[in-house]
Amino acid sequence: MDYELLRLVWWALLGVLLIGLAIFDGFDYGTAILLPFVGRNDIERRQVINSIGPVWEGNQVWLILGGGAIFAAFPPLYAAAFSGFYLAMFLVLASLILRPVGFKFRSKFVGSGFRTMWDYFLFIGGFVPALIFGVAFGNLFVGVPYGFDGDLRFHEEITLFSLLNPFAVLAGLVSVAMLTLHGATWIAYKVDGIAGARAKAVIPYAAVVFFVLFTVAGYWVLHLDGYRITSLIDTNGPSNPTIKTVARVTGGWWANYGAHPLFWLAPLIAYLGAFLAVVTRRWPLAAWVSSALVPLGVIATAGLSLFPFFLPSSSHPDQSLTLWDASSSKLTLGVMLGVTVIFLPIILAYTGWAYKIMAGKVTAAGIESDSHGNY
Repeated sequence: MDYELLRLVWWALLGVLLIGLAIFDGFDYGTAILLPFVGRNDIERRQVINSIGPVWEGNQVWLILGGGAIFAAFPPLYAAAFSGFYLAMFLVLASLILRPVGFKFRSKFVGSGFRTMWDYFLFIGGFVPALIFGVAFGNLFVGVPYGFDGDLRFHEEITLFSLLNPFAVLAGLVSVAMLTLHGATWIAYKVDGIAGARAKAVIPYAAVVFFVLFTVAGYWVLHLDGYRITSLIDTNGPSNPTIKTVARVTGGWWANYGAHPLFWLAPLIAYLGAFLAVVTRRWPLAAWVSSALVPLGVIATAGLSLFPFFLPSSSHPDQSLTLWDASSSKLTLGVMLGVTVIFLPIILAYTGWAYKIMAGKVTAAGIESDSHGNY
């Protein structure tokens, strides 16, 4: 396998890992977002919490895999993103810390006020990552101010407030709506009783909000400056982001769709997933599978629009990181691919097994019969 193909394979695998994160960890975030609203008393909220209790830690494997893949396969991207987006990443990690603490601590005291406080901390632990991950994707379309010196040392002028630009915030809201929809279908599928019914009622509203925000974001992208490589590049050459020229073109992010009409399947899958989630909400498992198509389509849409760019630079466009100049060596990518071929099926297999073992609805009677064994 030549270097160009290895790079393409790892671009696709990174997309798979991000989609896996959005689907599996995503419904955890959506469930936490809806927790204070679909659960009106302690038993109902415990039902909602225990719907993700057995699986949420395993779902975070996708986050670790995604970060590890970027670190090993695309180290310049890892360095630029985790340095430039440091404060945003800190907010994500701080909010994620609230999840295990919230799950454990809310059950230690009987007082309803104390438990309500932790329920809203769990809400923050779902809302903030959903928002910030979307904001990060939005900034990829806008570009962020960074560059490299002659020794390829990274420098940036990124602040938390610069990341919260209007388009990025819109992208964050798309992410929140998408994962709220996904969480609503999960609760409807897993939670018995009135809390599950309330979540089912949320599905059409979340789908409409997603549909509108995603459409507005797509229209906005038409008026953004896209990035286009204007020099010849060696797709089998060394990783050096300073040896190309890049031009900004209004609406340039749509160019890949004109060149490859099949790319239009990606946004259509997102819309179709939201539509089917509403249509099939009487059959909760079908609705959840349908809502899983939404993050698949959204992330595929973003990746195909940006290709081959990873992280465009607004201050030094010629030094933007792309697939062709931000990868590890051919040997590293090859060894990693061999490891992935072995271990990714194992991860998928044990994930499927875990979900099968934990199948069935969470009932109020089940919570009350094992008050100390459940969250």
